[in-house]
Amino acid sequence: MPVTAIAAVVIFVGAYVLIATERIHRTAAALGGAGLLLLIHATDGGAAFFSEHSGIDWNVIFLLLGMMIIVGVLKRTGVFEYVAIWAAKRARGRPFRLMVMLVVITALASALLDNVTTVLLIAPVTFLVCDRLSLPVAPFLIAEVLASNIGGTATLVGDPPNIIIASRAGLSFNDFLVHLAPLVVVLLVVFIGMCRWLFRSAFTYDERLAAEIMTLNEREAIQDRRLLWQSLAVLAVVIVAFVLHPVLHYEPAVVALLGAGLLVAATRVTVEDALEDVEWATLVFFMGLFVMVGALVETGVIGTVSQAATSATEGRLGLTTMGLLWGSAGLSAIVDNIPYVATMSPIVADLVKAGGPQADVLWWALALGADLGGNATAVGASANVVVLGIAARNGRPISFWEFTKYGLVVTVVTVALAVPYLWFRYLA
Repeated sequence: MPVTAIAAVVIFVGAYVLIATERIHRTAAALGGAGLLLLIHATDGGAAFFSEHSGIDWNVIFLLLGMMIIVGVLKRTGVFEYVAIWAAKRARGRPFRLMVMLVVITALASALLDNVTTVLLIAPVTFLVCDRLSLPVAPFLIAEVLASNIGGTATLVGDPPNIIIASRAGLSFNDFLVHLAPLVVVLLVVFIGMCRWLFRSAFTYDERLAAEIMTLNEREAIQDRRLLWQSLAVLAVVIVAFVLHPVLHYEPAVVALLGAGLLVAATRVTVEDALEDVEWATLVFFMGLFVMVGALVETGVIGTVSQAATSATEGRLGLTTMGLLWGSAGLSAIVDNIPYVATMSPIVADLVKAGGPQADVLWWALALGADLGGNATAVGASANVVVLGIAARNGRPISFWEFTKYGLVVTVVTVALAVPYLWFRYLA
């Protein structure tokens, strides 16, 4: 392996250790790592800023930016307080019932939207309802982001890696529904059962607070009805455009930016107010992370690892499928699953072409491994990073290991359940 590639691995691992141990802020660690990799020419400005395969994924960055602006404007209407009170009343103040409601809503929404957009919408509601019931917010946020990654696996638009896979493989929205949605339903049911055990310490029922919640009128929480209807109209158009992506051919980032621009231009919200709730530190962290992973792509590290894993299966479809499933889950736990899938999809395309029609199962193995593996650590998926950023911004920081100790368990169980599904449906 070339010296530059070895140095790139050392720098990446060092930055990752700093992120995991939280010795310094994760944004500083990512920027520092990216700067060092640029300094040693493991990557360069052209690759870091303009390459589709090894650069910053601007589609992800601007999708986040646009949706953060929309959510920031929506927040000013009081609709999140409305939903929080409504959910708490329907759950009658029972913490586990509340978690189940939020988890199901999050998973279903993530199948229609992308999972990042969903957690941006659901997180403010979670803070409000947990404060009302004096519940720890971290278990609820973690459960929601895990559910968003599971639910997002079901559709083409649900998780960004799926969009990359669909583009490379020529798969449609309906293909993902037919092949992945049945398994996702099973995984969601299992996950809800796991929540009862994983987060049992958070389910402290306070009868007095529950009684207070039942006396509230959620309609009184709405502060600006005109702005609410304007915001909901724009959000509805954005959601429809997301779902119709295969027909309209507008990238989700373009849709989000158009929606954000329309909302700011058509309402009385100032630009300064609209930008106030943008998680700038999270956006910059993603940029640094993309540059670091891109450097591993440029130096051939990720390609070497992927090809070695492929060679180890010796062309046997069953072994290749399982190796790809578990390998994708493991690697997506370490690096963000978006650049990982962008790197692996050309290799999988070659394998599918060589293996014939039956080898299409490899696309589903890649999608399941990358999407479900993203739950394993705090940096495994975009939604995870966004939620941790929101939690820190609201003074309720969730550490890398607090998230990971739950995410690892959920990942192992869900990926293990994917094994018999893939085997008996496609390989037996």
